[in-house]
Amino acid sequence: MTLSSTIGLFIALSLLTAVILALIVITPWLRAKKLADNPVDNQLLDLNIAVFRTRLAELNVDKANGTIDDSHYQNQKLELERQLLDAKRHIAPMVAPGVKSRLIVTIWVPILAAMAYLLVENRTPVFELWQAEDHVGQVADDLLTGKIDQPPEWAIQDGRELISAMQTNVYRHADDPDRWMRLSELFLSLEATPSALEALSRAYRLAPDNDEIATTYAQISFFSNGGQLDANSRRVLMDVLAKQPDHEGAQMLMAMGEARSNNFDEAQRWIKQLRASIAAKPGDHSGALASLDELSANVEQQKAQAAQGIEVTVTVNSSLLPLIKGDDSLFVAIRDVNGGAPFAAKRLPISVIKQGQATVSLSDLDAMMPDRTLQTARAAKTQLVVVARVSHSGNATAESGDLSANPVVIGADNNQVNIEINQQIP
Repeated sequence: MTLSSTIGLFIALSLLTAVILALIVITPWLRAKKLADNPVDNQLLDLNIAVFRTRLAELNVDKANGTIDDSHYQNQKLELERQLLDAKRHIAPMVAPGVKSRLIVTIWVPILAAMAYLLVENRTPVFELWQAEDHVGQVADDLLTGKIDQPPEWAIQDGRELISAMQTNVYRHADDPDRWMRLSELFLSLEATPSALEALSRAYRLAPDNDEIATTYAQISFFSNGGQLDANSRRVLMDVLAKQPDHEGAQMLMAMGEARSNNFDEAQRWIKQLRASIAAKPGDHSGALASLDELSANVEQQKAQAAQGIEVTVTVNSSLLPLIKGDDSLFVAIRDVNGGAPFAAKRLPISVIKQGQATVSLSDLDAMMPDRTLQTARAAKTQLVVVARVSHSGNATAESGDLSANPVVIGADNNQVNIEINQQIP
């Protein structure tokens, strides 16, 4: 189907809808004309009036004979006269319009509907989307269904067309997890990590038992979060490991995540479990085992460095807790009291704050530059302060609306610090 045929079909359907609405408007007029040409038979109404008059005459006779008193007579007469008036009342029929009026409505309703559609807002993006679907719609479908791995060269001359067609295709088949998975691969190739994560989360919700989707989702979430295992990615990995305890990808991610979270003993346990799983396989796996031994030694070294670090307990004032959002980030850093680049800094998901409090360990593992570490600063007897901030945007630079704490000076021999986030940046 070409672009012109698509637009023609749309215009035809729009005009048909407008004509139907116009007919709905003039249908009462047509019905009124029919009633005028075929008046209602009023014989029953005439009969009711005759009955009312007879009853009124009988009432007069009863009054004259003394059967009823004057009060009862007046009440009954008033009631009968009221009923008689209601019976005589007629509803004026609707005045049927002429042919000219009907034609005006029938013609102007479609015209005004078309003008409203075209003039209220710019419809160029809609036409561009139709053009993209006509041009590369089939290519997009073949990519998303795995029929082809690479699009033809002519289809990628305008990358926006292909991306738009793929997104439209996925939303049209929103219950297909494989299409969401392949759409995430497209976003990753474009380095659009947040969009890739959203696509992967939809794929995972549609197919939570698909281990490939689950581990990919956890992996992308892990690396986009700075090597941190948040509550969601940890839950996804644990679900995979509950079904497949020897899943190597999930075990490796758990080991790296626990090491990054300073849970070094847990990290070593996962490395040991992964090493045993690989060693039990037939064949030569000396390279993989050597890499795991190197990782284990690195984790042990990190554990020793972390032991020389500073433990920071961050508390958020209860009055500021309602201002925290689910996608906020917590920044904690140690720097020179006179300013400059931090000696150690961490950016953590806001989920680390439990009941208004979080404990963060900062050491040489969190140095911003190799030659600017906590140990060198302390060796030089630099006066250090710890700072903490809740960022709504996730940027390292403080912005208006962020929640912050007053800097707290760290003593020369102090390895534990308490800091309270108690103010909002204007």
